[in-house]
Amino acid sequence: MDMMAMVSSMLAMQAGGLQSQIQTSIIKSNADAEKFAVQTLLGQPSTANLGTGVGSNLNVTA
Repeated sequence: MDMMAMVSSMLAMQAGGLQSQIQTSIIKSNADAEKFAVQTLLGQPSTANLGTGVGSNLNVTA
């Protein structure tokens, strides 16, 4: 194998490793986003942005 072929193959291996690291980072980011979305849907809904009385118990006897 000549020198250029060896250098070329080493550069290709390094590029493949970098792509793998980026892919792993993106997958982790997507997994974290999905986890947050599920926790938001399953958790207690926030009433922080609602007006007074919205989301509270309704008195149906009055």
